[in-house]
Amino acid sequence: MSPIPSRPLRERARTPGAAELAGIPWLAWLEPDDQAMARNSIVMASTGPGEQICRIGRPATYWFGLVDGLLKMSNEPGAGAPITFTGVPPGAWFGEGTLLKREPYRYNIETLRKSTVAGLPVDTFHDLLARSIPFNRFVLNQLNERLGQFIAARETDRLNDPDTRVARNLAALFHPVLYPGVGSLLRITQQELGYLVGLSRQRVNEALRSLQVAGLIAIEYGGLRVLDLEGLRRYERPD
Repeated sequence: MSPIPSRPLRERARTPGAAELAGIPWLAWLEPDDQAMARNSIVMASTGPGEQICRIGRPATYWFGLVDGLLKMSNEPGAGAPITFTGVPPGAWFGEGTLLKREPYRYNIETLRKSTVAGLPVDTFHDLLARSIPFNRFVLNQLNERLGQFIAARETDRLNDPDTRVARNLAALFHPVLYPGVGSLLRITQQELGYLVGLSRQRVNEALRSLQVAGLIAIEYGGLRVLDLEGLRRYERPD
């Protein structure tokens, strides 16, 4: 694993490139003046494996989006049983609930591999909420879809079958609204998926083989391709 950079993320911020801005889904929703304001406010930063983007108890100063890489949302290590709330694949924007309430983070966001993160300052986030109906609609859709995601995750946590847990967690990473940048192919290793699901790499490998035999996914070099997303969401291992 690469060493965690010593300089804070804020000090490594840079201006985004045109291609990076073009990959931000909600920018296209905005009116020209609001889009220009957002473009001038967004910053980018590169992160190393194990680096925390958000930390429990810290104030929320940015609305974050993942341009490239993989993140996980979890509880504080040592505070009871470790819990991974969700994985965060490319294309995701997260933390809007915390910004809306202007409260400290109640979860950690950690990078699982080298990643590129975008940030919209909290003041710009609230300016857009105050003046842009399209931005409000996007944030409302995010909150609605995320609520459904966490209800499904709660149900998944109660499952004892590892194959079914892997299937449901994998389906969550292909959410077309929350994670539009994923498409049908997710670049993820079996070790990384194990971190998100809470299983060993070997047990994840067994589950993925079963899902491939069932025709739900295809295991490809460096990633996983979903062939039947609804099938993954409904999957239950045959008795």
